[in-house]
Amino acid sequence: MKTTTITFQEKLEKTKLEMVDFYNGATEDYKYWSKDFNMHFGYFNLFKTNLFKRDTMLNEMNNQVLKRLELPQNKALLADLGCGMGGAMRYMLKKKKKLAAFGVTLSDFQVKKGNELLKNYNGTIVKENYNNTSFSSEMFNAAIAIESFCHSGHSEKSFKEAYRILKPNGKFVIADAFLKKEETELCYGGNLAYQKLCNHWSLEKLGNINTVVQQLKKQGFKKVIIEDISFRVAPSVLHVPFAIIGFIFKGLLGYNSLKQESLHNLKGSFYALLSGLHMRSFGYYIVTCTK
Repeated sequence: MKTTTITFQEKLEKTKLEMVDFYNGATEDYKYWSKDFNMHFGYFNLFKTNLFKRDTMLNEMNNQVLKRLELPQNKALLADLGCGMGGAMRYMLKKKKKLAAFGVTLSDFQVKKGNELLKNYNGTIVKENYNNTSFSSEMFNAAIAIESFCHSGHSEKSFKEAYRILKPNGKFVIADAFLKKEETELCYGGNLAYQKLCNHWSLEKLGNINTVVQQLKKQGFKKVIIEDISFRVAPSVLHVPFAIIGFIFKGLLGYNSLKQESLHNLKGSFYALLSGLHMRSFGYYIVTCTK
């Protein structure tokens, strides 16, 4: 019996195509998760957020990332590498009037709808691969990647491109989930949740946080600060089951069948919750790098 072997590059291309299809089909569903189209989890701050109002936590994550960028008071240019619908960009452009921003995504839907939402802001979303953009070297004062680099497995290519487009002393901030140990060391339950998460959200993999730090330093970032914010993120993750139930009922009441991409999104959200319960294996971090 003849067998075929899929190369690593073919696997990467397959994952990329699945990710594009996923976001083209499911992005609109995120309006149910966030009226501001924040396509990420949130940050709980006792004095600024409300446990029962999800968007306050999601926007606080944007705020925490923005604070760590330490943008100059005068004009500055920001790159959002994997920007989704531009939720984080719009938040930061509201806060920083002299800021301009470019967002990068491979989804046609996100480019079209995201730019419509940005029409009153000094920001633009372009269809490009964040691993290989057309931006000039040393073009940006700062760059962010909020739950986006996981789609390419927190690859060295992603870090290399972020480093290239940043000006000297520019800040690069990642907010994302990472493994705390090697994939082969995961327990049965943790590995099952992890594989299902990657499958339903079209993730190449999650990087090991210790390996990621080494890769960033090897790339040339002279200062890398790691913050485990898992407990800050947990309250927004606990919204997942209620959001899933609400979304399903909304569809049923509207007599609409759920799209395949929507089902993948819902299942991915569920396995994100299960993965988060394995706190010895998974963590959510903010990583701040200086070029």
